[in-house]
Amino acid sequence: MKKRILYIGVALSMMTFASCSSDNDVSTEAPKSAKETPMTFDVIHPSQTKATATEFENGDKIGVYIAKTDMPLEIGGNTLNNEQLTLTSSKWTPSKNLFWDEGSYNAYAYYPYMNVTSIEDQPVSVATDQTTAETDGALSGYEASDLLYAKTSNVAASTSPVTLNFKHVMSKLTIRLVKGEDFEGDMPADAEIFIHNTVPTATFDISAGIVTRDVKGKKATIKAHQESDFQFGAIIVPQRLDNRVPLVEVIMKGVSYLFESKFLFKPGVDHLVNLVITNNPEQVKIEVGGEVENWQ
Repeated sequence: MKKRILYIGVALSMMTFASCSSDNDVSTEAPKSAKETPMTFDVIHPSQTKATATEFENGDKIGVYIAKTDMPLEIGGNTLNNEQLTLTSSKWTPSKNLFWDEGSYNAYAYYPYMNVTSIEDQPVSVATDQTTAETDGALSGYEASDLLYAKTSNVAASTSPVTLNFKHVMSKLTIRLVKGEDFEGDMPADAEIFIHNTVPTATFDISAGIVTRDVKGKKATIKAHQESDFQFGAIIVPQRLDNRVPLVEVIMKGVSYLFESKFLFKPGVDHLVNLVITNNPEQVKIEVGGEVENWQ
């Protein structure tokens, strides 16, 4: 029995030594210079602190720029220029191996990936029909409209990933249909919601993460996508409606309920409103439910 204990003790000692030796070997294989250090990224969706309703999914693509902190972000000539990263099996993989260089850098990223023609005034837009479904190679109308942005400053070569904490830069309007006391019968679950009198086109400053409404853009009608039986959502370009205009229209059982209002669509904010539906289409009421940032 004593001999067995002794042998086990020796074996454990040898295993401990081997383990320590292995750890030392790993540390000696660490990159010796910035140019030998691979770039990796930790990408965080706004709903974690597409985008499906909660987080990124396999096949999603983001665009990444890496530029020196003492240099402005340019359309080209940066350390990384609109590098496409694709989410594959929970990892964001580039089309080629990426390595650091000496110095301090800023990282800029956006979703969904696009062909960038301007850093300060990249044309973007929201879909006027946000009910279209996702297909192979194309996002749904709602997901394609939801522009996300991340910026991380003062990063340098490291074996740790660069954290890209995304946020929404567009605005969102969430409409909940509420049955009024005098509404007869059951509320139908196949209503249609339209948002009128907003401009769906804008420009995007990638260096600042700011979307600006196209001042020459034409107002349009946006069809909201259905999130549940009585809740709908639409991505809107941030803008202010200074005059009272027809804004939200509900079509239910062939009847149109129209709500007029001024409105301020704030960037990165989900505006919650309840529309109380009555028997009289001219007496639709609105209850403002508040504002939510980093919505899901």
